[in-house]
Amino acid sequence: MTADYTIRFATKSDVGTILQLIRELAEYEKLGHEVVATEKILNKTMFGRRKYGECLIAEADGKPVGFALFYPRVSTFHGKPYMWVEDIFVKPQYRGGGIGAELFAQLSQIAQKRDYPRIEWWVLDWNKASTEFYHRTLKAVPQTDWTVQRMDRPQIVEMAAKVTRPLKL
Repeated sequence: MTADYTIRFATKSDVGTILQLIRELAEYEKLGHEVVATEKILNKTMFGRRKYGECLIAEADGKPVGFALFYPRVSTFHGKPYMWVEDIFVKPQYRGGGIGAELFAQLSQIAQKRDYPRIEWWVLDWNKASTEFYHRTLKAVPQTDWTVQRMDRPQIVEMAAKVTRPLKL
């Protein structure tokens, strides 16, 4: 636990740090084998000509201890963007000291300033500690009426091959 920490927007020089935190999150989630991101990919995605996401970095004891990677999605019902938090992570030894709550407070302030109607994210079913934190601290409401669907690269390639009226891309 720590009370002495800072949170800031990530910069281009943080790409290596972001990748390391992503790897630590993936290991925690037992998904380390799925990480294929590289610094080059993240640099292009986060800081290239078109920026696809933003990142907050939490630092304590002079080193990075957490992050939140987020970007806008569009709500058809609201007719405007909302915030999607792709990943949020605080190293286990730094949990319980307010860093996670502060990351969400900062994300909430960003969403408020950008007039986003909501913030959404996923949590793994087995991650009871995070789920309890989201309910207790954030007063987050689980969306139980929805099931996540997913197509990975092989399915995308297969489906793309079935286009009968190509768009000009």
